[in-house]
Amino acid sequence: MCSSDSMFLTVITQYSNKFARLFGKSSGATGKLKVIFHDFPGGAEGFELMLKFCYNNGTADINPSNLFLARCAAEYMEMKEPMADVSNLLEQTEKSLQEISYWTWSDILIGLKQCQSLLVPDSSVMVERCLDTIVGRLVLASEASPCPSTSSTDSSWVRYSCDSKSTESVKTSFSRLTWWFEDLLFLSPLLVAMLVKSMLSRKMDHLVISKFLLYYQKAKFSTATTHEKCKIIEMVIDMHYDMDLSCVPCKTLFGILRVTLGLNISKCSRNKLETMIGSQLDQATLDNLLVPSPHGISYLYDVNLILRFLKAFLRRGNSLVTPIQMRKVASLIDLYIAEIAPDPCLKTSKFLALATAIPDSARDSYDELYHAMDMYLEVHTQLSQEERLKICCGLNFEKLSPQACLHLSQNKKFPSKSTVQALISQQSKLKNLLHVIPSTSSYNDSPCSSSGAAAQKGKKDKTSEQVVLYSGNFDLSTDNEKLKAHLQGMQWRVMELEKFCRKMQIQMAKITKSKASGHSYAKSLPKLCS
Repeated sequence: MCSSDSMFLTVITQYSNKFARLFGKSSGATGKLKVIFHDFPGGAEGFELMLKFCYNNGTADINPSNLFLARCAAEYMEMKEPMADVSNLLEQTEKSLQEISYWTWSDILIGLKQCQSLLVPDSSVMVERCLDTIVGRLVLASEASPCPSTSSTDSSWVRYSCDSKSTESVKTSFSRLTWWFEDLLFLSPLLVAMLVKSMLSRKMDHLVISKFLLYYQKAKFSTATTHEKCKIIEMVIDMHYDMDLSCVPCKTLFGILRVTLGLNISKCSRNKLETMIGSQLDQATLDNLLVPSPHGISYLYDVNLILRFLKAFLRRGNSLVTPIQMRKVASLIDLYIAEIAPDPCLKTSKFLALATAIPDSARDSYDELYHAMDMYLEVHTQLSQEERLKICCGLNFEKLSPQACLHLSQNKKFPSKSTVQALISQQSKLKNLLHVIPSTSSYNDSPCSSSGAAAQKGKKDKTSEQVVLYSGNFDLSTDNEKLKAHLQGMQWRVMELEKFCRKMQIQMAKITKSKASGHSYAKSLPKLCS
């Protein structure tokens, strides 16, 4: 070993435990020594910084531009042994790192960029401290209403607004909360995720965080590869999943969904997104639901996706879903069913799954669903009688309006069994109505009948409640002649419906007798519509 090598080892080994272990027993060896570090942090630049520290007797110019590089080199070379006169490199970097709270905004960004370029593991203390410092600055800045920062290194990290005018626009105010978006676009998705988690722990505004994530995604997508796009959007979804969804508009989630349509993101992230959308389905619009089917599916729209949304919405349970929300979703789904009904490729099973996914109590009326079924049967003329009956099982005939029942009774696209059921249901409602009306005859002789009924407290039974319910429909205000004429018309209609029902029953009986297979078919009808 030459004298220069010997001196090099003497200098290096007193500061580095790694060198001491490698060459501690080589002081008397002959020949040249050679060591190669393939994974030295920062490469030649980091190694040079470490050598300067050793040859300068344990002193180095450590500043924000090289602090993280020096820290990584010190950890890699195990430069942590106490020295007699000076601190070791690890101690000096730790002392500088503790002063990070006094750095300017630009110095923090420079240090973070260097940290990212060194591929420091996400558990690194340096990364966490740097990101925590950034979040702390942003929290203070949002409380102090800062003006946008500048990129000058000698400027303060925050400037306070001198504008105290009460007429300041909301747009300007919001821009003062988002001035840092552009500054942090250099971060990788991994560091953005760490940053957002720190923001959430510090109770930063979730709406601002969401805006930043969308801004980041849009900016990065312009130059990203398909694989990089998947990683970015998965990070955006995962971070939104940890937020308070009441602060994230439903429109934002559907915007993220449309971005993912052409990407093969992970199943876990996709499930999270669908769960978030499903929990806010009552805020969605019909346009939101009209998502094209994935490649290879013949349907015009992605029906399976909407079924998964519904499943996520209903999974919340009655304790979290109000009746108003349930009715909103039912109305929305009825509109969606009407929109997809003309699709000639839509299978009966999918149509029926959508029609029956909503609980019966969520619909006050089945008229919209009936019209959608009518449209579906008009397009799908090839359906068998059994398939048509299955579709009609999604109807609650008791909740059809008289107009819809009348239309159904004359609709040849619907099975005869469904027509009879609709007429029987309407007939039953009319009979119940007429049975209630005569009980009011003692009150019809006087315009004050309503007040007289209210005075008789002993007659507050179910029948009297029905009287009050239907009285609003027949205008009992002044003229009894109008009421009589109206009742006569109702009675005539009941008789006509009874005649029609008898005819339908006779026709059904004839069909049963005339067809050899009619016996088994007649038995199957109650089962299909039970």
